[in-house]
Amino acid sequence: MIVAEILRNGRNGHEPWRPRVKRDGSRPVVELGGREIRSMTREVVDVETILAGQERLGIDRVLLSPWVPLLYPEAEPESCLERCRIQNGALEGLVRATPDRIAALGAVPLQAPELAAAELGSLAAAGVLSGVEVTASVGGTYIGDPRFEPFWAVAERTRAVILVHPTTRGFDDPVFARHYLWNAVGNPFETTIAAAEMTMAGVLERHPGLRVILAHGGGALLALRGRLRHAHEVRPDARSDLTESPLDSIRRFYFDTVTHDRDLLRALIDWAGADRVLLGSDYPFDMADPAPVDTVRALGLEGEVEGAVLGGNAERLLVRSTVDV
Repeated sequence: MIVAEILRNGRNGHEPWRPRVKRDGSRPVVELGGREIRSMTREVVDVETILAGQERLGIDRVLLSPWVPLLYPEAEPESCLERCRIQNGALEGLVRATPDRIAALGAVPLQAPELAAAELGSLAAAGVLSGVEVTASVGGTYIGDPRFEPFWAVAERTRAVILVHPTTRGFDDPVFARHYLWNAVGNPFETTIAAAEMTMAGVLERHPGLRVILAHGGGALLALRGRLRHAHEVRPDARSDLTESPLDSIRRFYFDTVTHDRDLLRALIDWAGADRVLLGSDYPFDMADPAPVDTVRALGLEGEVEGAVLGGNAERLLVRSTVDV
């Protein structure tokens, strides 16, 4: 979502890094950095409207996180930290006001991993937010790179939930400018690359307690798991940083349900485990699942498995507690 506190208005109109939200009929249009973003189809600021819309879909509790461009991965670290704190404070206020209906993930300046680690530790100590959202890459460097090790160490120690979301503009090949491929293919492929690198770089082997959720069903990771396993078996460079099988590391991830393919979603639940898949929506975008609860129920899962995916896994994962760091 976009918290009201980060919006540009008459008092802070000289700060162009802030977004402005206007309306085109019932659809929000977001202005940021000289661009208009029109991929949102539903409310993005007013939390009561968001909650009411989700309730109509059979969802009684939501996980809010910042709109990805507002993670500001290209900003100077201290400026990014200031912007993150505006959003974190606002999200904490929403959680405190409606704890039975709202959980939230904040933001950290991941372009400075040590600074991000310190801010994550502070958020965990406060015990209000469940974790943070991060982009699949920062400044062109994917998050499995060794420079992010301080962040992953704190994420594991604090048991913070980390949602990995694509930057949404990860590839500049001209083909992605056509046929909406930057979103339909590019976004999930960014997640795939980030997860594959984290796997092969041994991040999840070194930090088995990490709680990392991959957006969009993990992208193409499920389809490529065999290639990663085979490469690990036959190539010394593929196993230079990973001792265990890539399959063991991949099974440490959590996945959302936004696949737009029932057969694929069923296969994901079967392979990753019913305890590793969480109900997702991709709200409020045009690529969202318009009825995520119905999508899961249509799979005909056993009652216990269905209940875990629809809410039990999220409830267990997102429980907030004060952490001594």
